[in-house]
Amino acid sequence: MKPRSPRIAVRALILHQDRLLLVNAFAGSKSDLWCAPGGGVDAGASLPDNLHREIHEETGLSIQIGLPALVNEFHDPRTGFHQVDVYFRCTITSGHLSDLWRDPEGIVTRRRFFSRDDLASIRFKPDSLPAAAWGDPHAITYDPLEVIVR
Repeated sequence: MKPRSPRIAVRALILHQDRLLLVNAFAGSKSDLWCAPGGGVDAGASLPDNLHREIHEETGLSIQIGLPALVNEFHDPRTGFHQVDVYFRCTITSGHLSDLWRDPEGIVTRRRFFSRDDLASIRFKPDSLPAAAWGDPHAITYDPLEVIVR
């Protein structure tokens, strides 16, 4: 199998009242895995422009984008899929979460804020998410390549 180029995605670490915004990005809630909101980048648009678009699509929120906090990568050895996620620290500038909001692509079905303690009772990826979200605001972390989890 010929290796494919990695897919690049952007994600937002949004702390609001010391709670981290996570989404369940599995159509029909097929999985209980939570992740930071965001998605694949479109060529010709900057990483921040892509992140603004993705966050609005998935949550209805507008954000201010800060510094990168984490680079994470994962792959599926069976299919050759490989993704590199770049996480940015972000703040909400307008909007609020609403159960009435619908992701136009229908992928994100749930969105909510979690405290750091709440994370102990849910499945989320990547494992370094809490350290990146609540850690040194000037540090950038690299989370090495791992096999995809669904």
